[in-house]
Amino acid sequence: MFVGQRSSAAHFVRMVSPLGVFAVSNGWPSINGQPILKLSRTTMSTTLANETFASLGVPATLVTALAENGISEPFPIQAATLPDAMAGHDLLGRGRTGSGKTLAFAIPTVALLAASTNKRRTSRPRALVLVPTRELANQVSEVFRPLAKAVGLRIMSIYGGVGQGPQVNSLRGGVDIVIACPGRLEDLIQQGHCRLDDVEITVLDEADHMADLGFLPGVRRLLEATPSDGQRLLFSATLDNGVDILVKRFMNKPVVHSLDPEVSPVTTMTHHVFAVTRDDKLAVVRELASGHDRSLLFMRTKHSAKKLAQQLTKSGIPAVDLHGNLSQNARERNLSAFASGSCKVLVATDIAARGIHVDDIALVIHVDPPTEHKAYLHRSGRTARAGAEGIVITMMTPDQVSDVKALTKAAQISPIVTRVAPGHPTTLELAGEPAPHVEPAPMSDVASTPRMSQGARNARSESTIRANQARKSGRPGASSGRPSSDQSWGRPSSPRPSSGSQSAGRPASAGRPSSERRSANATNASAAATNRPSTPSAGRTASNRSTRHRNGA
Repeated sequence: MFVGQRSSAAHFVRMVSPLGVFAVSNGWPSINGQPILKLSRTTMSTTLANETFASLGVPATLVTALAENGISEPFPIQAATLPDAMAGHDLLGRGRTGSGKTLAFAIPTVALLAASTNKRRTSRPRALVLVPTRELANQVSEVFRPLAKAVGLRIMSIYGGVGQGPQVNSLRGGVDIVIACPGRLEDLIQQGHCRLDDVEITVLDEADHMADLGFLPGVRRLLEATPSDGQRLLFSATLDNGVDILVKRFMNKPVVHSLDPEVSPVTTMTHHVFAVTRDDKLAVVRELASGHDRSLLFMRTKHSAKKLAQQLTKSGIPAVDLHGNLSQNARERNLSAFASGSCKVLVATDIAARGIHVDDIALVIHVDPPTEHKAYLHRSGRTARAGAEGIVITMMTPDQVSDVKALTKAAQISPIVTRVAPGHPTTLELAGEPAPHVEPAPMSDVASTPRMSQGARNARSESTIRANQARKSGRPGASSGRPSSDQSWGRPSSPRPSSGSQSAGRPASAGRPSSERRSANATNASAAATNRPSTPSAGRTASNRSTRHRNGA
């Protein structure tokens, strides 16, 4: 199923300039009033009333695949960019969050590869899509998958946080399209598992976010490894932080499509600021999250996201967290629970502010306000997507008043400011009817367990090894007067034989026949297994194996 687009009428007016340099009034593609690149032409667009995917040049096979997934009409950014991208031009595209950018590059990438006479080769993809996060890589893959399947192309995702073995095997089997995060892809290239010699099309998605995360040096190295005559498509909200260098260095007379200004509030989004005291803040957030609709809550730190999810769950509101301390499996499990509706509340750090799309998020709450306006807009963009309505609430404590005022001014929004306390009518109105209380399950789920540091794993492994050696040798666990290994696990030490009954240092069974000794030993072992609690060393060993597996060791 495609993610992020609903059927919607598009309205388009195309304005084309044949000039070599064109300064767009909203600040793109010029910076500080100075043009930054040569353009083949620039399009400022909003859409043509009766455009269809077929009229834009999309092959019939892909039109059918789109229709089967409920997508029948192009969004403005798709209507604007598809003709140029399908014609093989380098292209710069900008549209606000939720505008349908993913399909704008997925459709031409699949169509052009399907029409190409080049064949896939082992470890040599024919198209490369670079994205900043694992979550976005998975989302983009879901958009590509039905299109690629319709024309017989193979796709795969490459990112860190998981073992590289399956990724290496997929590359060896031959793939057409790789959706990758820069770091892991560079690792595989350095190990000789992947080459970019055959790449015909390269896409940079969320290029400005990759710049914010410090990925641009790696992106440059990857672009240099692709053929210089290949097609390049770049989608970015802004051209600052070094993105303009990529444009000038790697793109050949790109066509520019800028549908929205850099600061582009969504008209179907209602913004609120709730002025609360620190003491009332948690109770108000709990009331807002208690409704039947999906709510996405943003926190500034990983620890606070985990803590709030636990607090909500304990109060009868099932919540999952999403942040960088979770393993990839835990991230996917929590995000899947939120997307499926089995859990209505997701508490996240800014890891979810870009690229994560879940349908019908009714409420976005900035529990911790972001530090700058672009983060505010990207966080808020998780709701009111594809023309739907949404509500955004920023929690403001007395010490945050000046910061929140500056934030909303920079974001060019005029929020409704309300002073609230628990039980306030506005809070209850926005939250809707409360969902039934859900008794929290026992704390046995590992989804919110952070990955253990290497030092902690090593220390725990060494402790387990020492304990095992002590048990095997029958020696005490240490020379510092600690109990023997038997005593440390709650078992009494075997009594020493009396001086009159047996030879010194020999066990009581030494004088028995061997068959009796074996029988006695078996009986004792069985009794010990029945009565002895599970040993910490066994749990530690299993946990070590689990931790190593989660971290790809």
